[in-house]
Amino acid sequence: MIKKIEHSSKLLAIIIPAEFHEKGIHFCTPNNYSQQLAYMSHPAGKLIDAHVHNPISREVLYTQEVLVIKKGKLRVDFYDDEKTYLESHVLSAGDIILLASGGHGFEVLEELEMVEIKQGPYTGDKDKTRFPAVESGKVRIAE
Repeated sequence: MIKKIEHSSKLLAIIIPAEFHEKGIHFCTPNNYSQQLAYMSHPAGKLIDAHVHNPISREVLYTQEVLVIKKGKLRVDFYDDEKTYLESHVLSAGDIILLASGGHGFEVLEELEMVEIKQGPYTGDKDKTRFPAVESGKVRIAE
């Protein structure tokens, strides 16, 4: 099952667990998100129309990022916009997460390989505001 992590009616993240399997196309994000995430499962022989994407001007105000966990385990800590810690989730190999809003931090629990996908261009330190992470004794792993 695709997991949606919300706080105060705001979507913080979407997790597609490695074990999720359903036929067809499942868009996980609303059409207005600057980063789109979909799960697709098609049988052999399915044809997807050849296409190019048209130039369309878009305004991106906040960076949304997708992480694909290839190997290991990663704890994701979620924070609201005021930098208050909310809860944590553990991702494993094959899991995919869209970080849509709020704050987040990470701890690598097992040797990790992951791919990060986000909008560019990256502006370095202008791109994020760092703040103190949750203390290890206060971490709450959500199911």
